[in-house]
Amino acid sequence: MRHANWANAAAGIAALAAVIVSILAVPGLRGVLGAGLALIAAAIAIIDARRFIIPDELNAAALVLALAHAWALAPHAAMEVVGLALLRGAVLALLFLGLHLIYRRLRGRDGIGLGDVKLAGVAGVWLDWLTTTLAIEIAALAALAFFAVWHFAGGRAVSVTTRVPFGVFLAPAIWLAWLIEAVFLTSL
Repeated sequence: MRHANWANAAAGIAALAAVIVSILAVPGLRGVLGAGLALIAAAIAIIDARRFIIPDELNAAALVLALAHAWALAPHAAMEVVGLALLRGAVLALLFLGLHLIYRRLRGRDGIGLGDVKLAGVAGVWLDWLTTTLAIEIAALAALAFFAVWHFAGGRAVSVTTRVPFGVFLAPAIWLAWLIEAVFLTSL
């Protein structure tokens, strides 16, 4: 139980830091929306780590914020920007759904859950094409690094059936990629 308390405290501190960084690094409405994304990403990570599930309500909240963010990027061309964001989200969700179905067909069990598929769609709405791939790479590398350390340092067994709560890594990676995009790649 003590470990869970420390993990909760660390997650809370990380979420608070991400909120502050969002607001300070990206002024205005976009920073506030990014702060909302940080809080939702933290909640997704905590819940997925504990229960191996990403609640639909959190994916929906992140999607609503993403649509507001797309509008805030170019309010004068809101229909076009929101439409492109939805297209990116649909493409990414379909790609992850394809992975989900192929893995299930080949292995006879789920590899990525539908919550991960929906979260990938959210990533596509929040991020541009380049930073979407960056978020997925960050999440995949972080998951691999975590489980390598978990295995080798902790002496724990890892097998092909070891469950990995990918949302723990993807949700914060979406926020981090958003921050990189907003600070370094978006010229407004």
